[in-house]
Amino acid sequence: MSTTYPELSARFQPLFDQIAAGSLLRDLERRLPFDEVRQLDEAGFGALRVPVAQGGAGARIEDFIRLLIDLAEADSNIAHLYRSHAGFVESLRFLPDDVQATWYPRVTSGATVGNASTEKGGNALGTLNTVLTPTPDGWVLNGRKSYATGSIFSDYTRVSAAVEDEDGVVQPGRRFAVVPTDAPGVTLEDDWDGFGQKLTGTGTAVFEQVRLPAEAVLGRTAGTPEAIHEAAYFQLVLLAVLAGIARAARRDAAATVAGRARTFNTGSGLPFREDPLIQEATGRIAAAAFSAEATVLHAARALDDSLAAAARTGADRFSFQGEVPRELHLAEIAVEHAQVTVPELALRAAQDLFLTVGASATSTAQGLDRHWRNAQTVATHNPIAFRARALGDYWINGTLPEGLNAIGDAVRSGAKTGAASVAGPTPEPVSPGR
Repeated sequence: MSTTYPELSARFQPLFDQIAAGSLLRDLERRLPFDEVRQLDEAGFGALRVPVAQGGAGARIEDFIRLLIDLAEADSNIAHLYRSHAGFVESLRFLPDDVQATWYPRVTSGATVGNASTEKGGNALGTLNTVLTPTPDGWVLNGRKSYATGSIFSDYTRVSAAVEDEDGVVQPGRRFAVVPTDAPGVTLEDDWDGFGQKLTGTGTAVFEQVRLPAEAVLGRTAGTPEAIHEAAYFQLVLLAVLAGIARAARRDAAATVAGRARTFNTGSGLPFREDPLIQEATGRIAAAAFSAEATVLHAARALDDSLAAAARTGADRFSFQGEVPRELHLAEIAVEHAQVTVPELALRAAQDLFLTVGASATSTAQGLDRHWRNAQTVATHNPIAFRARALGDYWINGTLPEGLNAIGDAVRSGAKTGAASVAGPTPEPVSPGR
């Protein structure tokens, strides 16, 4: 089975080229990519990270992320909507054998899993209003979620929920319910009103008296190898999307300049393709795209290294009780560094695209603005200021980053909630290369 990047690229790039050919028109018409996603599912894109022993391709993280950057260059919406599925598949390697035996065959058969985690106001930080209630034969799920990215394209959606006890008292912590998207009581809306990433199916999800079997509900404990790895991996996928957007800006800048005949009397009088200033502007876009991709791939290698360490120490087993391998923390820190720099690089590439042409670049028919809109929308998922602060705390005080595990309303001014930071040893540099 093809597992290396050159092999995977040869297999998927023709499909990516088809996706790229329709990307602009889909954006202009706001046409959701159901057909394109179906083709990717049928081609096995969603099973690339499933281990070979479980029937998947067993691709390394770095190779999968390179492929995801290629897809994001073709259409960043489609690459983005696979984020939740990719994170779910990644978490499976840390879960019990019976859970793997249930889900790996579904994934290798083409099933995908979306996301329904975030509640849009009304829940305090660290709490959820979506609730699982136990029944004699399973659970009942009730709640409302926003930003359910990818769920309308998926067979299942993974819902974060609090758990009630038999007396109706909500317990601390959270669970994940993996819910069929066609189950009675499930409503998925395409009501995302953002100015970018408009085709990811990021809308409202409502769950009303949804009955689930016991095995549909999975646990999650903050600070475990699974939680640390998946949090970093989820953010890495977004960074791959941003790197792909930067490459799309480079592609469109070069193509637009190469085909332009008109110029300005304030310029050199040369065709744009020969003008040194236009060449310089295009070169800066290319450098930003290169740097973004290189940074993302370095972070991906750190995650590959962390999984190798988890396998050596048994930290990838559900029963693991020991100290989390240092490599998992270093991988999360590598992603934190990338989260500060890659959004800025992608936004710069998308913005500078307009320095290479004139007012004609603002034509809605060309859709060149979609690169900036999409990059800005992806970048808002994790405020850069928070990530930069966490890195400063790490390098100054040795404080390990606090994984993204809760979103909600602030409890009160000056109060900090959520998991406490863990003071570690004096930090050691994350190597910039191999």
